[in-house]
Amino acid sequence: MNGEVKTPTSSLSSEQKAAPPSTGPLVEGRPVKISDMSRDERQPLVKLGLQDLKPLPTPLDDLENSHPFAPLSEKTMAQYECLLDNTCAVSIPKPKDREEENALVAKFLSGLEKLFRKEDNWTFLQPLLLTMEHCVKCQTCSDACHIYEASGQNELYRPTYRSEVLRRLYFKHVKGGGLLSAWQHGDIEINWPLVARLIELSYRCNLCRRCAQACPIGADNGLVAHELRKLFSQEMGIAAKELHDNGSMLQLRVGSSTGMTPEVVKDNIAFIDEEMSEKTGIEVKTPWDVQGADILLIHNAGEILAWPENPGAFATIMKLAGISWTMSSEAVGYDSINYGLWYDDVQFARVAAKHAEIARKLGVKKIVLGECGHAHKALSVIADRILLGDANVPRESSMTLLREIVVSGKLAFDPSRNDFPVTLHDPCNMVRLMGVVEPQREIVRKLCPQFREMTPHGVDNYCCGGGSGFAIMGGHNFPDWRFQVAGRKKMEQILNAFSDCMAPETPKYLCAPCSNCKGQFRDMLQYFGLWESNRILYGGLAELVVNAMVDVKPGFLEWEWH
Repeated sequence: MNGEVKTPTSSLSSEQKAAPPSTGPLVEGRPVKISDMSRDERQPLVKLGLQDLKPLPTPLDDLENSHPFAPLSEKTMAQYECLLDNTCAVSIPKPKDREEENALVAKFLSGLEKLFRKEDNWTFLQPLLLTMEHCVKCQTCSDACHIYEASGQNELYRPTYRSEVLRRLYFKHVKGGGLLSAWQHGDIEINWPLVARLIELSYRCNLCRRCAQACPIGADNGLVAHELRKLFSQEMGIAAKELHDNGSMLQLRVGSSTGMTPEVVKDNIAFIDEEMSEKTGIEVKTPWDVQGADILLIHNAGEILAWPENPGAFATIMKLAGISWTMSSEAVGYDSINYGLWYDDVQFARVAAKHAEIARKLGVKKIVLGECGHAHKALSVIADRILLGDANVPRESSMTLLREIVVSGKLAFDPSRNDFPVTLHDPCNMVRLMGVVEPQREIVRKLCPQFREMTPHGVDNYCCGGGSGFAIMGGHNFPDWRFQVAGRKKMEQILNAFSDCMAPETPKYLCAPCSNCKGQFRDMLQYFGLWESNRILYGGLAELVVNAMVDVKPGFLEWEWH
């Protein structure tokens, strides 16, 4: 024994079991507890500062030159509920009076009941019940959570904290537990401050589900965050504006969450084709609405706007490989984004059904999803719950397609064109949740002489910090939390992977085969100034393939900031 006094688990209260001691910011000089969620003081429970966070490796180890958390403005504090931490992500309007607060609490309780009714939530009820009823609070998931670790082990961001709040509400208001249940599972007061804090807390999780992978009994605390977001959206009409108003609603109304109509998309692709032809020396023309093509390729429309070299690279590869393929010019058909995956099952189903309908009308043999992790999960996994009969069109990852092309011998490659340091990011939805691990690795091993893995990697890798919609959420001071907390562990991985070549004279390539992850890396690398100071570039996988192709003019990859 080392002299440490250990309290027997059996003598701990349920509050203590759910919330072990924290080293993070304190509430009135003590760690935040579950009961603090109901505190009626209209102020944040915790306030994170840079001094509370896990230190980063060089060159980001100097706190004096780092970005401090921007304070919330007085206008924001007056207009929105900011009761959780010193961050505002959802912009929850403040109720006018107690009557409106009570009405919102009643809506929450109504949604809570529906969340645990089979007829209302048959899609995810079973794993949700498993998580509610069988978690033993061993805290194994805490060691797996990048947000909890990055925050300096602040209790508020422990995976079981959020779940324990819901668990107590479940046993008290759904199961109808009395005093015995309160003693066994812990009591909790339901009021508007708790609901408002829980809304924000559901948006302090990347839904990466690394915690679920680590759990010895399969409890899924990431699912809890998802189900809470769903309740708030479908029952209370509260969701992050970027995901709902400017996301799935815009996509269904206009054709894309980027706001691009079919006409605009076709014009953009025509311009990309022209640019690619000039850049590569290979004449490219994207085929539209081809009946009976082998492949319907669907990109995240953000690629078309922000990273046109990626859809251009795919078009070049498909042409030289002699593949029968097409894109759809029908609204939604050219945009694989499905933000409903992150917060609303109804919105998810509307988009997924539209994708399947377009593929069925074109009569393609299969859908291939471009480099977008959440689109992979949405259409390849979750959509199986709703795509039945002839709507169940075969779907495939672009990772396996690209791997097949690269190793087939159809194309000639010169790996020396990619002779610069390359590391590979594993998008959570594609890798951990779907098991697409090796295809992209076979490609970079074959085409990139200086490839080095992150530690850890594969299914154990960490989220970029932009998952679950964070990469497009930029209201108020949320970007500070997104980069400094959610993205902190990934930033550490990147810096460690390139630790032997951080000098600016060596350009480095962070390969991220996911549009959402690329958005996070673009913003985070710029936030920390790592392109200017250390020449870390990011990009997709298809670009590396084209850059190494012998038939393409040298220099396809330009070492410029996007």
